[in-house]
Amino acid sequence: MPRKPTLRSVGPDETPPETAEEKAEKRKPRTVLAAAQSGSRLEELRAMRVVIARRLDDPNTPARDLAALSRRQLEIGREVEAIEIAEDEDHSVVVKTDDEAWDGTGY
Repeated sequence: MPRKPTLRSVGPDETPPETAEEKAEKRKPRTVLAAAQSGSRLEELRAMRVVIARRLDDPNTPARDLAALSRRQLEIGREVEAIEIAEDEDHSVVVKTDDEAWDGTGY
C-alpha cells in the first residue's frame, strides 16, 4: 500500500504551484482587440462575452441597452459552445473517417 504524502505548514514566502487552469487563464487574451489580433475566433468570442457581461452587471448601463446585450450574450454563448463541441472529437456530430475508394457504382 503506498504511503500518503506528509502534510506540512506553508512558509510565509511560499506560494502554491499554478494549476493548469490558472496557466491557461494567463495565456488568454485580456481584451477583444488582443483576441482579434491573435486570430482565434473562440478567444475573440470569449473576450466579447466578458465585455458584455460587465456591461450587463454595470448599474450605469442604460435600460434600453439591456435587452440587446442580453440577447447578444446568449448568442455568443451558443457560438462558443458550438465551437467547443466541434473541436472536441468525442462530442462532435461529425464523424472523421478515412475516404473509401469509389467503385463507380450507384450513389
